[in-house]
Amino acid sequence: MTQTRSLGFVAAVLLAAGASAAVGLTGAIGQGLGFAPFEFAAIASAPAGATARPLPVLQNAKPWLTNVPGEPRALRGKVVVVNFWTYSCINSLRALPYLKAWNERYASKGLVVVGVHAPEFQFEHDAAKVRLASSQLGVEYPNLQDNDYAVWRNFANEGWPGFYFIDPDGRVRGYRVGEGKYREAEQFIRKLLTEAGQDLSAIPLAPINGSGIEAEADWGNLRTPESYLGYDKADGFASPGGIVRDSSRDYALASRLSLNRWDLAGHWTVGREFATLDSDSGSIRFRFHARDAHLVLGGAGDGAPIRYRVTIDGAAPGDHHGVDIDAAGWGEIREDRLYQLVRQSGEIADRAVIIEFSRPGARAYAFTFG
Repeated sequence: MTQTRSLGFVAAVLLAAGASAAVGLTGAIGQGLGFAPFEFAAIASAPAGATARPLPVLQNAKPWLTNVPGEPRALRGKVVVVNFWTYSCINSLRALPYLKAWNERYASKGLVVVGVHAPEFQFEHDAAKVRLASSQLGVEYPNLQDNDYAVWRNFANEGWPGFYFIDPDGRVRGYRVGEGKYREAEQFIRKLLTEAGQDLSAIPLAPINGSGIEAEADWGNLRTPESYLGYDKADGFASPGGIVRDSSRDYALASRLSLNRWDLAGHWTVGREFATLDSDSGSIRFRFHARDAHLVLGGAGDGAPIRYRVTIDGAAPGDHHGVDIDAAGWGEIREDRLYQLVRQSGEIADRAVIIEFSRPGARAYAFTFG
């Protein structure tokens, strides 16, 4: 799949099951890099159709939200890791601890991490929102906005998160898409830096662990895929009568909600990309099986916060609350972004999460899990 966040979910599940989502470097390519086939099995060669001149593509791209020191032309002679991401994507967010750590560890040795923000939702096209999100997430390395997917197409990227490893001569030496295999990716970065004459003996290959919303998923308990609420990609909708497109309608909860299905209560307008609450109150319910549950939310046009309350199986979440709500289940929509609603502790079981909104204008885009 291309240009869908589902690819990150699928690739990550494959990796969790012990399979590789990327083809190993083999044959003449692997020999040319000076290592045996499958020494870096998680790192593939550049995908078909990818540019042979990645640095000029980056040098000509704009706008840069965070500039490259010395301007983009200074990338020549550096080892460059290009990461395709988008800030409301949980797969992209769980990759950030590794990218930030690589930047901190190896910038002085000639590594440059470059983020290419390729938005999925319309609100992610807003450069001001991307800058705010990047600041809140601690993304300090260079970052450019790719609203029209020009850089994505030139690199023939296949999903979020996508990683390209470029040597000092400006050649793409490796590629992978999806989460996982980060230790192998770091070893590959070290190889390219060593080839460039850098001494890395004082920098250990230490573990990297994300926290909060960036923590690695509990792959063994992840049995629910992402689910979109806009009708363009909606699946698993259970309210009686189904979705009425682009028109306000009074929805009711289903009498029974099976695993991986969701429904609405209250007056909602379900558009192509998101569902908007039209009534003074309304709710969304989803039955899932995962440690974490997230929901991409947007606020009302007046810019005022929207309070919401989360319950799990009809009760306050307590110790199972996510980072964006308290133990009683209360939270606020202040920015358009992904909100972590649930992080279960202890045994993971099927749960029904309900999100109740306090006033009209809330926009709901997609559920993701971890």
